[in-house]
Amino acid sequence: MPTAVSGRPDELPGERPAEEPGAAGGGRAPVLRGTGWSARWIGALTVCQAALVVGAGLLITGPAQGLWPVTVEDAVIEALVRMRTGSLTVLSSIVSEAGNTATVIAVTSVSCVGLILIPRLPLWRQAAFLALAVSLQSLVFLVVTVAVDRHRPDVDRLDGSLPTSSYTSGHTGAATAVYGGLAVLVLSRLRGPWRGVVAGLLFLVPVAVGVARMYRGMHHPTDVVGGLVNGGLSLLIVGRAVLADGFVTARPAAAGTAVADRSRRLPGHVAVVFNPTVTGRAERDVLRGVLERHGCAEPAFVETTAEDPGGGQTAAAVREGATLVVVCGGDGTLRAAADALAGSRIPLALVPCGTGNLLARNLGLPLAPAEALDAALRGAVHHVDLGRVEGDGLAATHFAAMSGAGLDAAMLERANDSDRTKSLLGWPAYAVALLRVLRTPRMSLSVRLDDAPVLRRRARMVLLGNVGTVQGGLTLLPDARPDDGRLNLLILDPRGPGGWIRAVRTLLRGSTRAPSRVVDPAVDTVRGRDGRRDGSPVEFFAFRRAEIGFDGPQPRELDGDPVTPGHRLTAEVRPGALTMLLPVRGE
Repeated sequence: MPTAVSGRPDELPGERPAEEPGAAGGGRAPVLRGTGWSARWIGALTVCQAALVVGAGLLITGPAQGLWPVTVEDAVIEALVRMRTGSLTVLSSIVSEAGNTATVIAVTSVSCVGLILIPRLPLWRQAAFLALAVSLQSLVFLVVTVAVDRHRPDVDRLDGSLPTSSYTSGHTGAATAVYGGLAVLVLSRLRGPWRGVVAGLLFLVPVAVGVARMYRGMHHPTDVVGGLVNGGLSLLIVGRAVLADGFVTARPAAAGTAVADRSRRLPGHVAVVFNPTVTGRAERDVLRGVLERHGCAEPAFVETTAEDPGGGQTAAAVREGATLVVVCGGDGTLRAAADALAGSRIPLALVPCGTGNLLARNLGLPLAPAEALDAALRGAVHHVDLGRVEGDGLAATHFAAMSGAGLDAAMLERANDSDRTKSLLGWPAYAVALLRVLRTPRMSLSVRLDDAPVLRRRARMVLLGNVGTVQGGLTLLPDARPDDGRLNLLILDPRGPGGWIRAVRTLLRGSTRAPSRVVDPAVDTVRGRDGRRDGSPVEFFAFRRAEIGFDGPQPRELDGDPVTPGHRLTAEVRPGALTMLLPVRGE
């Protein structure tokens, strides 16, 4: 069934990709923001979080003492004390231990180690999220206990306690951070009908810990609420910084070793594969100077041709012992080079020189050629997924960004027919071409994703994506990531002006990172016209392998280049197949 993949199906068990010294220890991520941005984000919002929780505590212990619900808190605790029985006391002790400091440290440590060691691809980003959220909660808790002095409930307490303030509940806050964090990871990484149950049970743990702490006479209800808020804010702040697009999970070399690492990498054979139509002599001279500054005195520049857009040149460079391939061109040149390098572990440095530059834009690379090359050579090794695609009349090959059929392929075909418009307008030429092909007829298709049942649809466009954002910043596949071990599918079928409005609204929400629904056909009930769940003009799917058949020959495209029309596309993900040098921001 279509699911997110945490491992590497194309590697042997226990196998790890070879890394450069000082490069990422297997971690991979799109590089849009770096550790510096994340640290500043977390630091600034932590101050706000502490101020909010402290302010609430001072209000509770000060002006709000005579207001509801503070006035009824003692009655609530006394009622819980009267309910005590031997069995409930034992149960509350067990539940309370789930938020104990030693338990939280143990669960966090084991979870982080598991996230790094168990998957074939270490989940550095997820491990960092969990560890930072728990640590941040603890830090704010210590600040709050110093700033807010509140006595514990005046009842028979079943536990001993450190001489800290009753506000906030440390057990509840820590439990919220660790078990809530695990619930977030379950929801974000797994697919299936049971993931909601598992996440729900994990979310209930901190609530149960809070009730147990009140039952045992250790905290007032508002102390427990304060702990829930403290832990929840820690998850929100760290999650936004770490799990959002572009957090750099690679561990870059220390500043003192960066030059040494580059000197080890570059003195080998460096091949520069360039498209001469977009990389003139002046640009090549500038790039040569960048390489020389990084220790490469004699790079080999090899130009592409109309007959061979980069694959043959890259394969030849590999045979000749290249230790780094620099690719200068657009999406087509990159696709050809990536196809030749797939699985080789020879790093590719991307210098975007084309019109679309989809992968470069989604990775957040500089779009100025010299800046892009310099940033890559100062960066670290990352592993990026590729899509492997084939069909009738289409030999098996790879794509780095997107592949599709229908409206988008017709648009690209029209845009490529007018090279003058592309040269004058740049990427807006695609928008002009789109207006000319909006009346492309709908097609009937069948879709089989992984082991799920076959879906039957009518649509104007199907888009397979390793990344989600296209020219102009429009996000067509909100959940697509180039390093998550899966591909994403968009089926677009607006009907009439109202359908186009709904489709555009849905896609614009995706480009602002609004939540998007990734449909799992193995568990979703299908209904409505054409088998759709709700008649929506836009559907999203996630998968590892897709088999798509069309009722008639459809225009098809690979990474922005039209290919032979056909009746079929079969695509599967090649996790981590492309090794790249990507910049590390915020150092």
